[in-house]
Amino acid sequence: MDPYDIILHPYVTEKTMRMIEENNALQFVVRVDANKKMIKEAVEKIFNVKVEKVNTRITKKGKIAVVKLAPEYKAEDIGMRIGIF
Repeated sequence: MDPYDIILHPYVTEKTMRMIEENNALQFVVRVDANKKMIKEAVEKIFNVKVEKVNTRITKKGKIAVVKLAPEYKAEDIGMRIGIF
């Protein structure tokens, strides 16, 4: 499956911005049928980074994935590339 079919778009809130700074993590809205392994592989392929951990939750807006990056990569850099800042 194409990684762009799994990751729909970034999820940006004030809490997300704090997570980027404090936890080196990004949030994305993903397909409801995507599992953590699929999300991890998609983010690694799209952004050319190493993912440490993926957590998911279902909300009214859909499935939200919290993607924590490995320490050698900065979530702020990825945020700049996708236009969060």
